[in-house]
Amino acid sequence: MFRRTATLVSAIALTMPSAAHAWGQTGHRVIGEIAQENISGKTRAEIELILGEEDLAQASTWADEERSNPSDFWQRDAGPYHYVTVPEGKTYAEVDVPDEGDALSALARFTKTVRDPNATREDRALALRFIIHIVGDIHQPLHAGNGEDRGGNDVKVRWFGEETNLHSVWDSRLIDSRNLSYSEYARWLGREIQPGDTIAWWTADAQVWIAESTQIRDTIYPATEAASPNLSYAYQYEHLDTAEIRLKQGGVRLAAYLDGVFGED
Repeated sequence: MFRRTATLVSAIALTMPSAAHAWGQTGHRVIGEIAQENISGKTRAEIELILGEEDLAQASTWADEERSNPSDFWQRDAGPYHYVTVPEGKTYAEVDVPDEGDALSALARFTKTVRDPNATREDRALALRFIIHIVGDIHQPLHAGNGEDRGGNDVKVRWFGEETNLHSVWDSRLIDSRNLSYSEYARWLGREIQPGDTIAWWTADAQVWIAESTQIRDTIYPATEAASPNLSYAYQYEHLDTAEIRLKQGGVRLAAYLDGVFGED
């Protein structure tokens, strides 16, 4: 079986404050807001018992906001929980989970904690916030990285002439081009989600989400070997719809996953 070569250097690099975060605050909050509108009443009540008045949009960015926390958990352990590594031509099932863990292994771990009646409310809150965040992360195509370029962080590009990297484009620059607040964006995208979409997308199987992200990932690299190619209107036209579909799917899947966590399979 193919052994994933996620090195300690890569894990540290992804935990550094300079590294891009999946979707940025706007994207994660859009996913949280869409999910908030799709969870069951029971799930909503269960979440309130753990998080109080904190809604899914607010909770969705917490795992990124804590990256500067000096505790060992945040500086040593939590970095790999934001991504998976799937080399081109492989499926997630064909690779091993690295020793330090990844987003999918963390999702299973935190789900177990949320379901544990003996866990403290504090531990359940941390776990629930991480679940909300991880589901969003997995729907960002470059958080299913190929193991070669740190999820596109090493792919230097210009976005409308400004030096950046491919991960940052998918993290926030594509969706920020809409110039909408997260609540406006969530309402906009939420109106586009048809009943048939919800039915088709309603799956809590994270390996399905990962397979979709890896397929998309391999189509979004600039079609040029030029150093720092300039991405602008043509790239935006080609890929913004895909980014928005992933936001919508992420919101629906987060609702599906949380309903499953709290017994609404």
